[in-house]
Parts: sequence; C-alpha cells; structure tokens
Amino acid sequence: MKHIILYILFFLCSSTLVGQKIEPKLTFNVELGLPVTLKNEPFNDVMQGLAAASVYGQYSLPFHLNFGAGVRYSLFTINEFSVPGAFSGNVQTAAGFFKVGYDKYATDKLAYDFGVRVGYSFNFSNVKELNPEGETIRSINNQISALMVEPHLGLILAVDEKNAYRFSVGYNIVGYGFKPSFIGIESNSGWDPNGFSEVTQFLIVGFGYTHYFIGKK
Repeated sequence: MKHIILYILFFLCSSTLVGQKIEPKLTFNVELGLPVTLKNEPFNDVMQGLAAASVYGQYSLPFHLNFGAGVRYSLFTINEFSVPGAFSGNVQTAAGFFKVGYDKYATDKLAYDFGVRVGYSFNFSNVKELNPEGETIRSINNQISALMVEPHLGLILAVDEKNAYRFSVGYNIVGYGFKPSFIGIESNSGWDPNGFSEVTQFLIVGFGYTHYFIGKK
C-alpha cells in the first residue's frame, strides 16, 4: 500500500510538470455514444436512446482555453411496451453547436477536456400508429426546434503526436417540453400535463477519436 501511495504522489507531481509542455493545437474530433433519457416524464418513460454522434473541430490556445464548432445527431426509438396503443417509430435530433472549454495534458499520454456546447437543434418525430394486424393507421411527423446546452467532459488517451482516443460524457439539455402528442399519443396517459413543459434532458456516454493537426511537444 505504501508503494502505491508513493507511486500516485509521484504520478501527480510529474503530471503537473509534463502538463506545461503543450502547444496550441487544432483538432478534428468524432464521438459516438449512447443517449440515456432523463427528465421530462413522458420522454423518460416512452423514449429509449439508440445512438448519438458528434463531429467537430477545435482549437486550443496556449493557456489551454479552447473553442470549437460542430454538428450533433441523436436517435431515440419508441419503447413499444410503454405506450398506450401500437406505435412504432423514432425521434431524431440534428443540431449545430459552438463550444468553449479548457483542455490540458496531465502527462504525455493523458489529458482532460471539459467545457460547454451551445447550439440550436431540430427535432423530428417519425412515427406510425398500427392496427392489431400491424398495418399503418396513420403516420405522425412533427417538428420542433429549440436551443441546446450541453456541459461536456472528455478524458483523452494519446496514441502518438497526431492521434488520440477519448471517453466522453455530456449532459444534453434541449429547450422544448416533450409532449405525448409529439409522437401521436392523443391522451395524457396518466402523466401530469404540468410536467410536459419541463425541458427534455438526456445523458450521452461514449467514446471518440481525435486527430491533431498541430501536435504537442
């Protein structure tokens, strides 16, 4: 145990020293993740996250502040066992965003990057209501746009001077209240209508890739 503690202290001290040797860097980033529904009761009960993807560029200044811009896509499918009636389909979100954050290498290989993404999202429902025979009764296609805010954290492992992999976590807040009618459910189905105005929120956990156009020392 004593040796482990000494090793950790040595690691932290050496990380602080090595972390000063970082140049400004321009990066290309791709992230793939799984969205997990949170607040807004009908959204949390009915929708289940299937996939989320982000592509963005980022530039880090000498004092570790960074700026970036990119696009995001998220896909949620309807949990057919949680809706009254037979509904099948999905809700898709496409968004563009700007990012401001802070990144720093703790060692030659390990870094962290945290910040906030702010953008505008377009949310689409593509749903079919089915009869007992599985035939389509009607199609539901709705659209709503809203602001998006996402606090975000990335843990980065560099492979070489130009390439790195990352583990990422983002808390996505989309400024619209998800209502059952957005996917064609005409009743409140036991949900409190007062909660429909609560903004849609979901957590995205995933992995990504970073390419450095301007590398580190």
